[in-house]
Amino acid sequence: MVVAAPRGFCAGVVRAVETVERALSVHGPPVYVRRHIVHNTHVVRDLEERGAVFVESEADVPEGALLVLAAHGVAPSVYRAAAARSLLTIDATCPLVRKVHAEARRFADEGFRVVLVGHAGHDEVVGTMAQAPDAIVLVENVEQARAVELPSDRPVAYVTQTTLSLDETAEIVSTLRARFPSIAGPHRGDICYATTNRQSAVKALLAEVEALVVVGSPESSNSNRLAETARDRGVPAYLVEDETGLEERWFADVEAVGVTAGASTPEALVGRVVGWFRARGVADVRWPADYSEDVFFKLPPAPLELAAAS
Repeated sequence: MVVAAPRGFCAGVVRAVETVERALSVHGPPVYVRRHIVHNTHVVRDLEERGAVFVESEADVPEGALLVLAAHGVAPSVYRAAAARSLLTIDATCPLVRKVHAEARRFADEGFRVVLVGHAGHDEVVGTMAQAPDAIVLVENVEQARAVELPSDRPVAYVTQTTLSLDETAEIVSTLRARFPSIAGPHRGDICYATTNRQSAVKALLAEVEALVVVGSPESSNSNRLAETARDRGVPAYLVEDETGLEERWFADVEAVGVTAGASTPEALVGRVVGWFRARGVADVRWPADYSEDVFFKLPPAPLELAAAS
């Protein structure tokens, strides 16, 4: 067995989780969180046990209560609605998602028609589309990139979701560039460092394994992309939330298995998956040398009332 590195929590997830933990420590429960703080059932359940209350909308929060906005970002209307309800709001949007929001608004303000490369319905895409809804069109795949119709009298730009497949996104952008040679884009790619690093780590270990286990939630975009990275290269991949999702039949004829984890997956779950294999006779487990991505984000500022309480 080979365990990939890097894997698991990224800086944006650490920041978001610590934001809720700090709010609970200073304010005490309940602390309301708009939608899942990150896309991992175990993380959400743990925070619920500590007193976090997850809601679908800011409209579900009692007036004047404390609200944390999740890491994936929100529409501008959410801030306005929260203010109208006098909510004490802490914005845990990942700084790298905020970068994409700023790019989309800048392009729109400069008169560009903006192509957003991403997955329809994902929380991050919903928030980004809402930054300039009259200027942004969503493209999910190469076929849509080939077919999208854009006005000829406006310049074109693109931005992307932060948790996409590196290879597929490169193909989509290449297709857009072929159709719109003057298309503008971000100065630095929008796919985040954590997504990039985890996909690269999976590619590096595929030559050594016959199957890959990705520890992550089905709603996690970056976890799904890790599984796709393996499958696209002919290696079976299984996305499981924890060891209870594993099935022995998957590995009946497999000599070597790789294990990785999405950017919102706690490291303890990786240990539990490795333990499942150890219990079934896998003694040779190769953990990578210590690694560090050296990326850290400051916690978001707290409302004045909460800051005073601390």
